[in-house]
Amino acid sequence: MSNSSDFLVIGAGVSGAAVGAELAEIGSVTLLEMEERPGYHSSGRSAALYTPNYGPAVVRAIIGASAEFYRQPMEGFTDHALLTPRQAMSFVPAGSEAKIDEFIAAATPATPLQEISVDQACKLAPLLKREAVARAVLDPHVMDMDAGAIHQGFLKLFKHRGGRTFTDRRVTALERTAGRWHAESSSGERFDARIVINAGGAWADEIGQLAGLKPINLTPMRRTAIIIAGDPTLAPPSLPAVDDGATEAYVKPDAGRLMASLGDATPSAPCDAQPEDLDMAMIVDWLERNTHLTVRRIEHSWAGLRSFVPDHCPVVGFDRDAEGFFWLAGQGGYGIMLSAALGRLSRGLIADGSMPPDLIARGVDLAALAPERCRT
Repeated sequence: MSNSSDFLVIGAGVSGAAVGAELAEIGSVTLLEMEERPGYHSSGRSAALYTPNYGPAVVRAIIGASAEFYRQPMEGFTDHALLTPRQAMSFVPAGSEAKIDEFIAAATPATPLQEISVDQACKLAPLLKREAVARAVLDPHVMDMDAGAIHQGFLKLFKHRGGRTFTDRRVTALERTAGRWHAESSSGERFDARIVINAGGAWADEIGQLAGLKPINLTPMRRTAIIIAGDPTLAPPSLPAVDDGATEAYVKPDAGRLMASLGDATPSAPCDAQPEDLDMAMIVDWLERNTHLTVRRIEHSWAGLRSFVPDHCPVVGFDRDAEGFFWLAGQGGYGIMLSAALGRLSRGLIADGSMPPDLIARGVDLAALAPERCRT
């Protein structure tokens, strides 16, 4: 079988799967994944919340565009809802009251926040200690996302459209000769394509350097989370996701249990991130100081890498210094939410340099996503 194609996508996380599915409609596509299965790293370790008021303005615009697909995916993409109602509530302690005004002012016009009283906050989230709450705000637009179904839906669509996926294939060399990119993998196989799409997640800068390109100053950040038993009295099924607006720590329902994290962002080298004892202890401490929960046992814990460039906006576009090299990186903690729209955007830019009309209407500026902005 020939390992030549029109497009070579490196990285089979949700971003790579989404752009692969889009490009498979206009050409032959090969998807390379360094692990034994797609989504082993960040895509498989998502907090799985659709949060339209999260991130810089361009990120929020792209999140909004992606939501349209998740609400009404194409036939055959999934057999159940990808988004289900949840709500989110942010509280702040005494001394941080001004944060609530900042949150309200930053919300998009289409997804405004509602300030609620301390009584309302404690009624919605019985697990909260009243003395921990000085002000609170409710975001009724937040929803649970089925991150696994979204990722698998794109992979299924990619396969249906004729795309080929190769796992356990780390790219070890990458060069362009005779108008095509040639990639060598850890298996010894060689792959070539007219265009390379770098969707390598935390490893994106390493892939760029294999191609002889300057880094985009990507920093992987480790976040740790724990799963603990639920409590129907303190955490009823209707419990919103609850976050501490002063620290970014949060707790949310998770299939009858509770997931909690400090929302930490510890710089890390690209790796298979693992939870550390100190981080888990700090999560438990935050829970027991701010809620009525007593953590007797951590049922499960995990850590994942969210990769950011300095302005926390994704990097999407061709590299000016290398013909046919396309960046799709730096999605940070927004990757699942962004993937549907970024897949369409990448397809347009790769096919003919165009941007989808709905992204234009939402004010998305390509300069805010361009790779060269990260090198100045």
